[in-house]
Amino acid sequence: MAKALPQVKIYTDGACSPNPGRGGWGAVLLYPAKDYRKEISGGELDTTNNRMEMMAAIEALAALKTRCHVDLYTDSKYVRNAFEKNWIGRWKKNGWRTADKKPVKNEELWRRLIDLVEGHEVAWHWVKGHAGDPENERADQLAVEARLAL
Repeated sequence: MAKALPQVKIYTDGACSPNPGRGGWGAVLLYPAKDYRKEISGGELDTTNNRMEMMAAIEALAALKTRCHVDLYTDSKYVRNAFEKNWIGRWKKNGWRTADKKPVKNEELWRRLIDLVEGHEVAWHWVKGHAGDPENERADQLAVEARLAL
């Protein structure tokens, strides 16, 4: 019988002001079985909100040391829908072009995120931002603090 994968909950958020401009990302990683929590964040001087949303997911997944079942919570429909609505599959099929034949923005980040997602079992969850979810609010706070620290 196969060993069950470790369960991890990840909450991610990005912040950018102005957009484009100075940005930050934040993530909260929760390991319920071990009652363990890890918070990570970072930022870039010249970026966009979408890039910071993606970086939060990228860095959170990269922080995992073993294959896990991940419930990833994001308030970014851009990130969630790319996987849940298979935009990525269509982009790949179209040579990394959108339906209107334009290059997919942030292709290099999408490729990194795809590679990381493939190393885990990821379930995507959308959570409304700034609506009182404590872990989403904490991820937002980490992102804003990282942006302001630049």
